[in-house]
Amino acid sequence: MKTSRHAAILGATIAAATSQAGAADFKAGDWELSVGGIINAFYTRTHCSGSQAVGGLALATRALGCGGGDGRTVIGNGLLPNALVTGVKGTQDGIDVGATLMIGAAASSDDAIGNNSNVDVRQGFLTFGTQDAGTLKLGRDYGLFGQSAILGDMTLFGAGAPVAATQRNRVTLGHIGAGYTYLGTYGQVAYATPAMSGFSATVALMSPVDASGTAYTGRTSPQVQAMASFAFTGGKVWAGLKSQKFDDPAGAGFTMSGAELGGSATLGDFGLMANVQSGKGLGVLSDGDSGPRKQTNLVVQGSFQATPKLKLGLNWGESRLRDGVVGTDLRSNANLTGGLYFALTRSLTLTGELSHTTSKDVAGDTARLDGMAAGAILFF
Repeated sequence: MKTSRHAAILGATIAAATSQAGAADFKAGDWELSVGGIINAFYTRTHCSGSQAVGGLALATRALGCGGGDGRTVIGNGLLPNALVTGVKGTQDGIDVGATLMIGAAASSDDAIGNNSNVDVRQGFLTFGTQDAGTLKLGRDYGLFGQSAILGDMTLFGAGAPVAATQRNRVTLGHIGAGYTYLGTYGQVAYATPAMSGFSATVALMSPVDASGTAYTGRTSPQVQAMASFAFTGGKVWAGLKSQKFDDPAGAGFTMSGAELGGSATLGDFGLMANVQSGKGLGVLSDGDSGPRKQTNLVVQGSFQATPKLKLGLNWGESRLRDGVVGTDLRSNANLTGGLYFALTRSLTLTGELSHTTSKDVAGDTARLDGMAAGAILFF
């Protein structure tokens, strides 16, 4: 299973990634065009138990994990959406120019026609630059903070935490909210340095966002994100930063600030990955959704290439909040997932996963979500 090749679908090189996965490439005038994408679907079954008093974005409660009941069956997307990706690139007057557009759609909703007209547009950006000067990107794209963690997560080919509340209408969560905060999609201006012997760096100004589910808003100050990485034979290390000022109508705003450090390595048939994020106001699922609380996210993963086609993996992640004052305030979400990933062809992977998610509150009460997922994902 060529994880790095297919996972790059989420990065700025999405057009090239889909090309490597079997996209249609052709030349038209001055342009090289690429059309590719992702289609996936998973049968998921969840069962919720334990305390249902855990507050906040507690992933393992009946309200979120099981869609309001003790259990839920969904046939829908995994961590990735269904998407059509088009890319174009060329060189004009000595400048490399390009553009990418990604249009997605969810497989499942609360009714039989609810998603017929829903469109999920995560990427629409242009790029220009040179090999010596670097590349400038303008438009809508994924954020930098958390990108390496989610790209390295084995559940990118599956579901991870099959939280019914998000899978119906969108996608499952992988380790979002239980290991890392979602990388998000933003209007942005980003500069990427030229590649330098394995080292690369990107800094970006993002359109400020409001904190979901709270009164905190983003106004005049842009969000700032930066990521640097160094690739070496058999591995990669990375570090990231993000910050944004949130305003409050009552006058008590705060500044979100976070740092990230991680790495991955392949040792023969074994693979390892770890990532840690720490900061203030990072949010459980998205920027600032838990207010100004301090937070640490950690995910660790091990995998084994049992055969040329079969990969086995086990990963664990936790998102832990501090500064809670009420007993039912969310303290942590944690998820453990074991998976089998079988490359039936170079573009089609069959997946089976079992997962266990727990949500704890400040008082120590625990909600539990047990889930299974079985399905397939196709890159073309």
